[in-house]
Parts: sequence; structure tokens; C-alpha cells
Amino acid sequence: MYQLRIYTLRTAEALREYATVHWPRHIPSLREFGVTTHGIWTDHNAGAHRLIALIAYADGAEPADVTAAYMASPEFAADMQGFDVSNILNVEELLLDPTSGSPLS
Repeated sequence: MYQLRIYTLRTAEALREYATVHWPRHIPSLREFGVTTHGIWTDHNAGAHRLIALIAYADGAEPADVTAAYMASPEFAADMQGFDVSNILNVEELLLDPTSGSPLS
């Protein structure tokens, strides 16, 4: 199952730090929880301060359970060390199902 995650950050500096330091740390630690990162992007609109990540969960995984376990883990704490999480104003999570014509189906 795929998920699009959209993070809205407080400032351009918070977005830069999250996109270049902290989210890249998530990639290998999420892999330990069966989550594959397909890409991370920043919103083209510079004033939006948004980071977008496309991830996929292992077959049969329950995304909410995996997310809760990851966020309670020492790996997540290490990934976020030094980042003020109050700079994340919102996280939108969209579960996606590929269509039959999709190259990812």
C-alpha cells in the first residue's frame, strides 16, 4: 500500500532542515519497519513550506500500526534529534491504491 505524506513546516528554514537532514535519516530507519521510501520532494511554491514523501508499506501491514511503532522507536527519536517538532504544523496522510494502468500496480 502506498501513502503520500504531506508535511507543512513553520518556516523555509525548518523545511530546509527537515528535508536535508531529518527526512533522509528516516529512509533507512523506516526500511527497518518494512517501509520503502520512493521519494521526497519540496513543494515548488516556496511560500508553502511543504515536504511531500511517497512511501509504501509491506504487504499486509497496517499503516497506522507501523507509523505508531516507528514513532515510538529509538530509531525515530535518533532521526529527529536536534529538530524542534513544533515546526511541523500539519501532516496529511493519503493512502493510495494504484490503478490497473499504473506502472506501480
